[in-house]
Amino acid sequence: MNKVKHILFYIIIILCFSCQAQDEKYKNYDSSLSELFVAQNVNSSDISVLIDKSDYKLSIIYNETVIKEYPVVFGGNQKDDKLMQGDNCTPEGTFHINSKYPHKSWSKFIWLDYPNKDSWKKHKEAKKSGKIPQNANIGSEIGIHGVPKGMNKLIDLKYNWTLGCISLKNDDMNEIYPYITKDTEIVIQK
Repeated sequence: MNKVKHILFYIIIILCFSCQAQDEKYKNYDSSLSELFVAQNVNSSDISVLIDKSDYKLSIIYNETVIKEYPVVFGGNQKDDKLMQGDNCTPEGTFHINSKYPHKSWSKFIWLDYPNKDSWKKHKEAKKSGKIPQNANIGSEIGIHGVPKGMNKLIDLKYNWTLGCISLKNDDMNEIYPYITKDTEIVIQK
């Protein structure tokens, strides 16, 4: 039994170091977004968001400069583009905001305008080519949100747990939430 405790202890230490190393990969992650905006004279109404699925990053961008990066996770199938409801993919493309509101399960929700015109085009082409079933529904209510309370480890471990949404730690969600508006462009790339 003592050997099992030692093994668990080492696993926890390794996870802690890997999480700490992960945070260092994100630009200005340890700095407050509001302080960065002031220090860099950022007009928050002119920011955009870039979400990189391959790097598990959400970047706040101003004048083509990355101001801050956050760790994020995606749908269960993080590699492919969303073509239909139930494929567990996060959509790729350029989106805007439908709405945003507090959410009882994961802090806050920033609802994207998926499906948009480009999403519908990809969906119809996938049906036409036989990539998805003819009766497939495109899906809806894709957004950016936090995690269930106490579940930040989902982000630290890069566990893709959503049905297609982008998820980040609740503190990170609370930090970006005030700055995201209907005019904010959200680009999601592979």
